[in-house]
Amino acid sequence: MKQKQYAVLGLGRFGIGLATTLANLGAEVIAIDVDEEKIQNIADVVSFAVQADITDIHALESIGIQDVDVVIVSTTTDFNSSIMGVLNVQELGVQEVYVKTTNEQHRKLMHRLGITRVFSPEEDMGKRVAYHLMTGGFFEVLSLDTNHSIVDINPLESWIGKSLQELEIRKHYGFNIIAIQNGDMLNVSPLATDVIQENDKLVIICDNESFAKFKMKMAEEKS
Repeated sequence: MKQKQYAVLGLGRFGIGLATTLANLGAEVIAIDVDEEKIQNIADVVSFAVQADITDIHALESIGIQDVDVVIVSTTTDFNSSIMGVLNVQELGVQEVYVKTTNEQHRKLMHRLGITRVFSPEEDMGKRVAYHLMTGGFFEVLSLDTNHSIVDINPLESWIGKSLQELEIRKHYGFNIIAIQNGDMLNVSPLATDVIQENDKLVIICDNESFAKFKMKMAEEKS
């Protein structure tokens, strides 16, 4: 299977962290920024680092952005650069585009441009902390899109000692358990006969409406 190639446009703190992590995970990464110093600092980490203006479609085309599988537009210091960067990669035919946004106006504009994969790292982190503070049971949230998430949770007390078959999680709560972690052991293929233990951490995939209803159920059990 052909390895996906990623391009990170904009090397602020988020962009650098994203490009570095993808590279450390073994991905082929192209890092692009107009700042030569940032390019020099990351050149030894990623597959290819190039100084370029993402508002210049000819510069992006010469780099070969049209051949990249996934583009992440992470520049936010210049609103115009973000917009032009998105328009350019779209015109070059990139199908999978993610955009870091700074506010609701930015997010709405991206949606109007047909970009549904938008994220706001600061806002997302705020949501994670809020979930943790309010429930004490959620320790990680990963937004897949505007309607779906992967969430790590602690099991409800009423689940402990029961099998997945008995609990009928999807029927009653509207989400699926895709993995179960207990200490250093991670079960990525849970069976219907697997029994929930007190120290288990459950990885679920859910739509956000079902997630909200489950949070209410969790709060009721704790009260």
